Amino acid sequence: MKNKAIQKFSDEYLEECKRLTADEILEFLENFRNLHQEIPSKSKLISIKIPEDLLVTFKQKAKLHKIPYQTQIKKLMKQWTNS
Repeated sequence: MKNKAIQKFSDEYLEECKRLTADEILEFLENFRNLHQEIPSKSKLISIKIPEDLLVTFKQKAKLHKIPYQTQIKKLMKQWTNS
C-alpha cells in the first residue's frame, strides 16, 4: 500500500477559497497542472522477443489510431503498473 500525503487546511484558508472567482480558480488549476506535469525519465534500450504476428497486428492497430506503437507499449506498461 502506498502512503499518500494528506493536506490539512485551516478554516480561514477554506473561507478565503470560497471567495475565489471562476477565473482565479481556473488560474490556480492551470498552475497546479503545470507544477505536476510528469518529467520524462531517461529511456532504456531493451531487447524483447515478440511473436511476429502479434507485433504486426499491434503496429497496424497503433497506426490505425495514429499512435506510434512504442508509445502505445509504454502507455500500456504505465497503466498496468499503476493499477
